[in-house]
Amino acid sequence: QVQLVESGGGLVQPGGSLKLSCVASGFTNSRYSFSGYTLSWFRQAPGKERVFVAHITSTGNTNYTDSMKGRVTISRDNAKSTVYLQMNSLKPDDTAVYLCRAISPSGANYWGPGTQVTVSS
Repeated sequence: QVQLVESGGGLVQPGGSLKLSCVASGFTNSRYSFSGYTLSWFRQAPGKERVFVAHITSTGNTNYTDSMKGRVTISRDNAKSTVYLQMNSLKPDDTAVYLCRAISPSGANYWGPGTQVTVSS
């Protein structure tokens, strides 16, 4: 069973930066290795729906939500089974729980529990 654990969240002032990490494990008995997964970041603010932030495919193609384009960069390190989200110029509206998702080549979905990001002065 693939497991994901996010880290790197915290309290940051408006205009600040954070780099989130999501480490994946559980590939020993999996049909696919980490490198074959599409990895995504979502966020969920209090009382709101979970929304897409960014994704990176197994071939390195990336896509971003318009609201954060130019301020976030998603990357992956297959050797470390880790996906990152670098966030810059953070705004109070970016306050949310940030979650990572891994989708296998067969379409199986896995989610992490999330990491809290709070942007406030």
